[in-house]
Amino acid sequence: MQPNDLIAPGEVWLVGAGPGDPDLLTRKAEKLIAAAEIVFYDALVGPGVLDLIPQGVERVSVGKRSGRHSKAQESINDLLLAAAKAGKRVVRLKGGDPSVFGRSAEEMAHLAADGIRFRICPGITTASAAAASGHASLTLRGVARGLTLVTAHLKAGEPLKLDWASLASAGSTLGIYMGRAAAGEISRSLIAAGRDPETPVMVAVNVSLPHERLIRGKLSALAFLVQTISDEHPTLLLIGEAVASTHVPADIAAGVAVKA
Repeated sequence: MQPNDLIAPGEVWLVGAGPGDPDLLTRKAEKLIAAAEIVFYDALVGPGVLDLIPQGVERVSVGKRSGRHSKAQESINDLLLAAAKAGKRVVRLKGGDPSVFGRSAEEMAHLAADGIRFRICPGITTASAAAASGHASLTLRGVARGLTLVTAHLKAGEPLKLDWASLASAGSTLGIYMGRAAAGEISRSLIAAGRDPETPVMVAVNVSLPHERLIRGKLSALAFLVQTISDEHPTLLLIGEAVASTHVPADIAAGVAVKA
């Protein structure tokens, strides 16, 4: 099979680019990137992943960072549709996994309405990569029987409306994507809903990239922990007993408490 045979002309693949490190791509994702004739990519796709796009392949940046959109979602939908209708082999690169806060459902619905075939290649989501970097577990027998992923990304002026009572459960790990700006509100709301102020947290910045930072602390100090993080840097919050440094061997924990 030739590389281009992986993608039929006029077909769209939604491909998970993982958290940024190209070595965390699936083998299939790398093959699909090599087979594409045009690649639409988000701002959170790592530079090492973009380096895998062959020369001569058209690249279109459609991503966003910290709420600053280069393209509205409706425009992205139309660009994908136009490329597919032109008979191109299309790859849509999304940071992490396409199905985790990637708005893939909107793109799929838009393509399906015009009879365009699409497929999905999953990727490693940032919560998994952050836990791996921090030598932590997202679940832990007898401590955290569940995992809940939410996003704190909002349109300007919108309040953060989450089911704090459910999220405050002590028996699960909570992963909050794009949570830096709302860290203070998240801390206050979880504590008010009954979560222990001493609950361990891990703030993960630029996960899997050379300038990754992992900052550990407690829930009551969450607003303080994020003060040194620029809004330019993608940040994930992991909250729960399972991410406590006490579950990590002391010599390892000392090395991952903060990565400069």
